[in-house]
Amino acid sequence: MTVSSITPMTGFDRFELPEPLLRGIRAVGFQNPRPIQIETIPAGLEGRDVLGLAQTGTGKTAAFALPLLHRLLKAHCKGPCALVLAPTRELATQIAKETQTLAKFTRIKTVTIYGGVSLRHQVSDLRQRPDIAVGCPGRVLDLFQQGILHLDRIEALVLDEADHMFDMGFLPDIRRILAALPSQRQNLLFSASMPNEIRGLANNLLKNPHVVKLANSAPAETIDHALYMVDEQRKLALLKRVLADDNCSSAIVFTRTKHRTRRLAEQLDKAGY
Repeated sequence: MTVSSITPMTGFDRFELPEPLLRGIRAVGFQNPRPIQIETIPAGLEGRDVLGLAQTGTGKTAAFALPLLHRLLKAHCKGPCALVLAPTRELATQIAKETQTLAKFTRIKTVTIYGGVSLRHQVSDLRQRPDIAVGCPGRVLDLFQQGILHLDRIEALVLDEADHMFDMGFLPDIRRILAALPSQRQNLLFSASMPNEIRGLANNLLKNPHVVKLANSAPAETIDHALYMVDEQRKLALLKRVLADDNCSSAIVFTRTKHRTRRLAEQLDKAGY
């Protein structure tokens, strides 16, 4: 009797994705899937609804982008056929960029939709009938109400950073968008936490979801956290000290108000940054 051994698939090969997507994965530079990807991609590929609880920086974008792209490779609809909602223009832009890179070797096109800029370019992009629309709820709803963005062909919906969208007051806009979508669709919801409002939304939105919960109470392992207790008058001096560290080549600084943002930017500019 001959016993043959089967070598288990490693890396992203385990998902048996088509070659154009595997080439896109290599183009992004991914080698091995992250835990959130291992736990959610198979269910996403099967067309199931997914609820993923994980911190920012854990690899959620590819976790939902790859199932979307796999679905759209087989779809024959005039887009957009997939809608991704994110709380900020920065996150929407990041999602769109990574998704488009993963789709580099396909004909799938992505458009980004957010407020604070002219409608003209976004309207022009939508007229090209992209496959995926990634946007913030406010601008998505605005374009839909104007009859520019059509949501009647959406086959898959993603809500990323759902808890942040609730914190920013987007829940009413999200509910209006949901009411405009086809009832038969795949839903994927990702959040770092589950306040009651998001739990209620998930219960109404998701049908028999595949649930993944990955250390949602702990910081992402890829991010170092530190807290400095300092008087208001010494904040600027401390910030300059942090920025002067040899390990700090670039930084993003968040402040509470626009006024503080402008003032701090001027102070840092004068300090040579």
